[in-house]
Amino acid sequence: FSDESMKIRYRFIVRNSVDKEVVSFISTGVGTIFAPIGSGGINVRSASKSNFARRSTIIDALVTGSLTIEVRMKRTGETKSSSVAYVPENPLYKNILNKFMDEESSDVVFKVDTGRKQGENTCKKAKIAPAKFYAHRFMLQHGAPILAQFCKPGGDSCKVLVSITDVDPDIFQQALHYVYGGKVSDKSFWSNAKDFIDAADKYGIVSLKLEAEVFYVKSTILDIDNILDNLLYAESKNCALLKEAVMDFILKNGDGILGKVSFEDVPGSIVADLLAAVGRSKREDDVSNDPTGDLNTMRVDALRRMVSEKGLDVDGSREEMIALLKENS
Repeated sequence: FSDESMKIRYRFIVRNSVDKEVVSFISTGVGTIFAPIGSGGINVRSASKSNFARRSTIIDALVTGSLTIEVRMKRTGETKSSSVAYVPENPLYKNILNKFMDEESSDVVFKVDTGRKQGENTCKKAKIAPAKFYAHRFMLQHGAPILAQFCKPGGDSCKVLVSITDVDPDIFQQALHYVYGGKVSDKSFWSNAKDFIDAADKYGIVSLKLEAEVFYVKSTILDIDNILDNLLYAESKNCALLKEAVMDFILKNGDGILGKVSFEDVPGSIVADLLAAVGRSKREDDVSNDPTGDLNTMRVDALRRMVSEKGLDVDGSREEMIALLKENS
């Protein structure tokens, strides 16, 4: 499609069963101006000629009830501006993103200092100066509600100073940029997925946490040596997708794991996830069953989609999501 009018010369050719030209029609003049759809100008239908051949001629040219028409078109002359008015996009998204790190309008200043020092191979290491990030309490209340709780106004200063000591400055900056509508690159996710999960979980940036979890699951190769650590991590951060991946691995490699991995420190709630994995495996192997029909054995991704469509909290365990869906069915 184009938003410009075009001047075109065209020719219709009717061909018979042996591909021989039976009759044709050529546009007259220097060309016909075709306007964009919706502009009220001439289009293909209104530009065609209805009486350019006898009915009997057309009927004789039919091939098993179908008519073959060859259309040739040639653009001529210069285009004219469309009569469809230009309508700009809503600037809200860009306006919000442009407020990221805007010192003048900000009412919160984050001072991120992890205590890192510069010069690993030198005797004297200079401490890296804390990084400062400017933000707006209103944005944090909606995009990072837990972080916003640390930004309560107090004193005579118009800006609230908040000290952050347990998150890498680069991760914090990208997470804050995400709150303002920015995106984290795939490269950064692949390299720092776990750090993003930790930061997003700490500050309540739910969508960032779930996106980082997807990358973490994709980038992590589960084996006997790391399944327990990943299982406990998934439990501590409420990462249902990661926990599901671990359950699938245990179910698939049960014989190799038995006697080699101790599950003494694993919470009892893990049993429910394991039983769900067993039930899901049976349903998926049975072609006569619909694997998406039972909430108790449904995949985490499917549960999250259903919970999200209902406008409910997607940052929960599979049991919590199932309970929400049943309560709001």
